[in-house]
Amino acid sequence: MLSVELIDSLFPADLPSPAHWESRYPPRTLPAGAEVTRFAPSPTGWLHIGGIFTASVNLDLARHSGGVYLLRIEDTDQARFEEGALAQFDAGFEYFGIEADESDVAGGAYGPYTQSARAEIYQTFVRELMRQGKAYPCFETPEQAEARVARQKTVGALPGYYGEWAIWRDAPEDQVRARLDNGDPYVVRFRSPGIGGTRVSFTDLIRGEITSDDNRNDVVILKRSDAALRLPTYHFAHAVDDHLMRITLVVRGEEWISSVPLHHQLFDALGFPRLPYAHVAPLMKQDGGSRRKLSKRKDPEASVGYYIEQGFPAEAVLYYLRGLANGRLAELPLRYALAEPLRLSEFGVAGPLLDMVKLDDVSADYVATLPGAEILDRLLPWLTEYDKDLASVVMAEIDLALRALFVERVDTEKPRKDLHKWADFRGVYGFFFPEIFELVTNPLDERFGGLAPDMVRAMASGFAAGYVEPGPDVAWFDQIRNLAGELGFALRQKDYKKNPDAYPGSIADAAGVIRVLITGSRQSPDLEQTCAALGRDEVLRRVTALS
Repeated sequence: MLSVELIDSLFPADLPSPAHWESRYPPRTLPAGAEVTRFAPSPTGWLHIGGIFTASVNLDLARHSGGVYLLRIEDTDQARFEEGALAQFDAGFEYFGIEADESDVAGGAYGPYTQSARAEIYQTFVRELMRQGKAYPCFETPEQAEARVARQKTVGALPGYYGEWAIWRDAPEDQVRARLDNGDPYVVRFRSPGIGGTRVSFTDLIRGEITSDDNRNDVVILKRSDAALRLPTYHFAHAVDDHLMRITLVVRGEEWISSVPLHHQLFDALGFPRLPYAHVAPLMKQDGGSRRKLSKRKDPEASVGYYIEQGFPAEAVLYYLRGLANGRLAELPLRYALAEPLRLSEFGVAGPLLDMVKLDDVSADYVATLPGAEILDRLLPWLTEYDKDLASVVMAEIDLALRALFVERVDTEKPRKDLHKWADFRGVYGFFFPEIFELVTNPLDERFGGLAPDMVRAMASGFAAGYVEPGPDVAWFDQIRNLAGELGFALRQKDYKKNPDAYPGSIADAAGVIRVLITGSRQSPDLEQTCAALGRDEVLRRVTALS
């Protein structure tokens, strides 16, 4: 065991004691049963939708128990820090309404909440472990580590720094001093109390009892001494921060299950009470005949930015994710499901399937419940960011936009559900706006379904000549039906099917001409309501555009 004098020489002389930090961050005063939870993303890349899922679970558990939810930025991996990641985190949390009670932005008595600003705290506890002989400096170089791994592979030994492979574990003090005097860089390793072959168990609040091999590796807890800023590894920072921030429940991804034995060793060595863990299963994707984890590399829908850029309403996404977490919530109306508490006992151990078709349907159902004015309030900021040209058009034609959103959505038991997300607006409603509607001028246009050009022109001119605007006492479609009959179209579909050569087309073909001229498509909303929204002048402008 190294002398206290040598150990203390490795740290600033004015480094506080553990008691200082325990006093600085005292136990919280909260109601019985209140949970203190956290979400702790690493800014080494963009935020995964699974992160929003886990953050929303932590937020829900804290709020429904009368506790506290905090956001901690785990940026100890400075080499992989990605510029712009923090801004994307903020955008994602804001979009989905995941507001932390405590963070570097919101404030709080247990900050700073960014790990790179907590270096002094970590060094205090690293020094304390070294003083107790529970940690030690290791001068193994990256090249030596690579050679060690190769030798372990050759002889069939398990990889890691342990036993005979841990050459600096019990190095004599004079050898350590010599390397320090030479200015050689080093890491600090935790002296694991684990013994090879030993099994340990713990209770996961989602998965029940889990038994696994105990940790025997002397893991790095403080990074190399030649770094500009000496920071800990995730494992050590987790133990120190979750203790001092007085976290009561750790909810995180299942990839950390294998680290629990190590984390328990660290908590025990530091004299901290162990924390309960709940490990959530990752979101999955159906790929061919099998399921796989939703991949940042392969799947655009893995990124939180995808949902923002596509304009999925946040409530719909959160509702869908909550239904994946607790199946009973998927059976409730959205507003009730969002208000109901999540229950860890109802989480599954298998990764839930993220079905984008299902999410589209959920989103469309939700949008269908919104008044037109509210849709515009949500749509316009999105358009301003992602479709500026359309934003200008819509803002100049607010009344027309409201009339368009009225079509088949108000005063009906089955409102239209073709608007799933804000990115759909141009394709679904763009034809209403004269500035962007492309007039149909060619009677040979394929959208007329091969109808003879003279019949296309006759339908257009006849409709325009006798056009009657929609009104409460107007049998509006009769003008199309009567005109079609005058031009020889079959007024009953079964007559046309029975003898198609006897007619220029069916009533559907005749109506299709008017529909294509007015909306640009054979599939469009109710034609009468559409014409009412457009107004007489615009309807006639479109119908008379044929060359």
